[in-house]
Amino acid sequence: MPAYQLDNLDVKILRIIIGNARVPFLEVARECGVSGAAIHQRVLKLVNMGVITGSEFLIDPAKMGYETCTFMGLNLKDPSRFSTVVDELYKIPEVLECHYTTGKYDLFVKIFAKNNKHLLEIIHSKLQPLGLSGSESLISFKEAFKRQLPIPDAVED
Repeated sequence: MPAYQLDNLDVKILRIIIGNARVPFLEVARECGVSGAAIHQRVLKLVNMGVITGSEFLIDPAKMGYETCTFMGLNLKDPSRFSTVVDELYKIPEVLECHYTTGKYDLFVKIFAKNNKHLLEIIHSKLQPLGLSGSESLISFKEAFKRQLPIPDAVED
């Protein structure tokens, strides 16, 4: 998939809105020195190009009672079942991410559980029936940081 050519205005807009997706377009326009309509059109263009893939409100898992964050490497008994297993993993609400990987694991998932007991229930009742030959759990004590990819400078012609 090719990288898109962004101009200086695109770069400035992206840097502002990834810092705060709720910033009003008029405020972005003032910072960029253009009209609100120009910002709206540029953001729409970036969405249509697939550069911006959405916006979301983030929920603090701990405030919702999910205190255990776990990364799990999963190995399948039958690798031909990849798509079926991924479909089934998607149905488990505690599984927030699933990645195809190289190396030691077939899949790598991120799970939030209420506590260690709940995590054990998820493993035994929801994950093992999927046909795993093995798994490894890495419990996160605390997220040190999370960020977006940096927005590169515009390419000058």
